Amino acid sequence: MNISYEYIDEIDSTNDELKRRAARGECHDHEVLSAGMQTKGKGRSGHEWSSPKGSSVSTSMILFPREVPPDIIPRITPIAAVAVSRTIEDLYGLEAGIKWPNDVLIKDKKVCGILTELTLSPDGGVDHVVVGIGVNVHIKEFDPAIAGMATSIDLELLREKLLIKSHCGQIISCIWESFLKLYTEFLEKRDLSTVLEYYNDHLVNKGRRVRVMDPIAPFEGEALFMDETGRLHIMTDEKEVQVDSGEVSVRGIYGYV
Repeated sequence: MNISYEYIDEIDSTNDELKRRAARGECHDHEVLSAGMQTKGKGRSGHEWSSPKGSSVSTSMILFPREVPPDIIPRITPIAAVAVSRTIEDLYGLEAGIKWPNDVLIKDKKVCGILTELTLSPDGGVDHVVVGIGVNVHIKEFDPAIAGMATSIDLELLREKLLIKSHCGQIISCIWESFLKLYTEFLEKRDLSTVLEYYNDHLVNKGRRVRVMDPIAPFEGEALFMDETGRLHIMTDEKEVQVDSGEVSVRGIYGYV
């Protein structure tokens, strides 16, 4: 499986552009679009993802897994998280944890967000999937509103006194090469068994008190592990439950105490 890469100086959203191209029939499998700046970058649950010019990785890949049932597509997000974590560790020696289901952290601060978007075909099957990844790379200062929650690769290299120069192009290629290998295994198995050990070893939620923002009845418990279907297992005061959707806030991370 070959990856084709394209770079644009500025765009509204790499995810949105690939979806527009797919609607016009102008995309092929494993096409990657990256941008030096996004004016309308977005994260999970409609959150904005800031992409200052030349300071971060903003990259998306389009996939056409049309034989895969739509209900297991969300499992692609943990695969992307593993690919990013491995890239950061392999290239820079920085320990990169994963906050279920889609954030990558360094020292409990967010360095990467992942957004996977599914488009269905008229018959209800999968038409295409776009996986968007944003990594803070060269940012040295953050807005005061998020300074306590966000970090960048350069900031962490500086703190660790590591004389390594980060490079966005190298990060992009390393992420997608790692991702495609894991994604190919996923297509064969249809579960997360090949990444499960790595994911749970890097799961920052594990052993921590979490609050599940269920829209009907939020609850708290101790996060245990993610299973091969992508569900997070949580032990409440009464029983063990599995969470496969909704926002999970983690005690001690992102201001939840």
